[in-house]
Amino acid sequence: MGEMTKEQFSLLVGSYERLVYTVCRQMVKEPSAAEDLCQETFLSAWQHRDSCPEGYEKQWLARIATNKAKDFLQSAYERHTVLAEPEDLAPLPRAGPGPEDEAVSAIELDAIRSMIFALREPYRAACVLFFLDGRTAEETAKKLGRPEKTVRTQIRRAQQMLREQIDNRNKSNYPQSRKGARNGTF
Repeated sequence: MGEMTKEQFSLLVGSYERLVYTVCRQMVKEPSAAEDLCQETFLSAWQHRDSCPEGYEKQWLARIATNKAKDFLQSAYERHTVLAEPEDLAPLPRAGPGPEDEAVSAIELDAIRSMIFALREPYRAACVLFFLDGRTAEETAKKLGRPEKTVRTQIRRAQQMLREQIDNRNKSNYPQSRKGARNGTF
């Protein structure tokens, strides 16, 4: 992208801050940790702004956020700290279209939907109701006639499977061959 000015970077932050927070929040579940990781993501992006591939700003920021969250989850502190269980696995509230809604293309949404529909049972039915229909875990369990705890476990496992598929898809679409890229961070 070349030399990015402070104004250009501020626009980038404004455009993608909700996306970066959502990526972090989906991975770490703890809101305060997600906020910290969001800040770390933009700090790292600022420090390495000249390595941002032009036209791939969204993917670049999402990859940095994903790697920051993975690093957090693998850290010794995280492994030895017990955090509160996420409240009811509630879907993120829909406050209307935001920058990330505009940024995510229909192709990417279709790809994620396809990944959900490609899941094997019992994960597919739970994910369709929870993620695509926006039902709560309790509503999903009632609809499927399964215990709520079972549905929560199925949703968590499906999230892990989907994350792996998305990570593999991103690795194949955006190989990291630039100098200085290591461990997926920029």
